[in-house]
Amino acid sequence: MSDTPSHEAGKSIFPKWIKGPEDFIGGLVLMAFALFALWASRDLQGMHGFSFGAGTAPRMFAGLLLALGFGVMLMGLIFEGPPLQKYHWRGPFFVSLAIVSFAFTIRPLGLVISAFASFMIAALGTEETRWMEAIIVGICLTVGCSLLFPYALGLPFQLFPRFMIQ
Repeated sequence: MSDTPSHEAGKSIFPKWIKGPEDFIGGLVLMAFALFALWASRDLQGMHGFSFGAGTAPRMFAGLLLALGFGVMLMGLIFEGPPLQKYHWRGPFFVSLAIVSFAFTIRPLGLVISAFASFMIAALGTEETRWMEAIIVGICLTVGCSLLFPYALGLPFQLFPRFMIQ
């Protein structure tokens, strides 16, 4: 009996010419994002001579992402790879929720409270979170953001809620 795991746990829904379904689908998704970025940046000014326009960087990165996605998809066709895994929604959900909560709370609550709360919401994205470590890292990142943005970069961020300042 072999100790190596078998990729043939169940019947695959993919044709036999797709040897690595995870890489193949991942490459298709990357190419879809790149095509969307190219479509979304179509109205932006491009490169003229040696001067860059507003659409130059998005188109360059979209082109690179398209090439990378094609390479990943090609790897799924050439090399044997793992089957598609079950999608875990918890991580992307809580990270997205943290970003949205930061966007809605930065003005009324200030940078300190919103940054720390957003980090704690993002920490809910995995069951492996060690809460004492997450609190310590959250405090360190909040202090770093509080020093970086208003003082080092000179951005006009309100650090605390207005009711705490008055």
